[in-house]
Amino acid sequence: MINFNHVSKTFKRNQVLDHIDLNIELGERIALVGSNGAGKTTLIRCLLGEYTYDGEVTVNGLIPRRERSKVLQKIGFVPQLPPPLKMPVGQLVGFAASLCNTERKRMEDVAARLGLDFGKISHLPFVKLSGGMKQKLLIAIAMGRDTSVLVMDEPAANLDPDARHIFFELLAERLENTTMLISSHRLDEVAPLVNRVLEMDRGKVVLDDRVAEDVSLSGKLACRLTLRRSEEAIAKALLGWNFRDMGGGLEWQGNVAGPDRLRFLGMISRYVGVLTSISLDEDKGGEA
Repeated sequence: MINFNHVSKTFKRNQVLDHIDLNIELGERIALVGSNGAGKTTLIRCLLGEYTYDGEVTVNGLIPRRERSKVLQKIGFVPQLPPPLKMPVGQLVGFAASLCNTERKRMEDVAARLGLDFGKISHLPFVKLSGGMKQKLLIAIAMGRDTSVLVMDEPAANLDPDARHIFFELLAERLENTTMLISSHRLDEVAPLVNRVLEMDRGKVVLDDRVAEDVSLSGKLACRLTLRRSEEAIAKALLGWNFRDMGGGLEWQGNVAGPDRLRFLGMISRYVGVLTSISLDEDKGGEA
């Protein structure tokens, strides 16, 4: 369905994508993870036909760069950063609905579920909305239409807790008939939805973890680590995973989302010289 064949992208002299080979099949729901600068957004932008690149990208046999309008008709997209549109909200929704041949009320209904009072904001320029409102509206435009592919770049970043919950409910309602590619820093949030995890680092896919449909992705593993000595680098890495220092930088505890297990072990393997013990156990009661 979606194919990346030897795709590379360079900005000036900085190679952001490094010979990516990737196939995404119909019905796959993918969490795209990795640190800032790993290449996630650039990969998405190539898929949408926004960038030139070396190699080939196809969506159902179409080349996004050459046949962008046809490709975008098949994709609902939520960007990481909202565009600086001055168009009034009502006009924007009407325009988006006409482009994808759907009823604007469907988009308005999704917006209402996310907590937007469309009547109060329809006359406002999109650029004047708060960050959370912009994100809700972009999600409503992407999901209030018929599409077999959803591509989302940090879609929940600006949402309040209630809206986040509803957003993931909306995604769950489309599990049976939609291919999803969701870039997120918080794998624990999207874990119940996905059946494949891709991790990028320095422009390469370094982890491709497919998970069977009957395996729970929402569970967490309670992790305990003992170190030979305290080191600033590993402490910083563990704090980034929300681990807690239980004593002088030598004993650490935290939780690891199930689908994050390989990524976590890859990270911790860099410090194997100071690691004396590690345990990963299914967390049945919440915090480790």
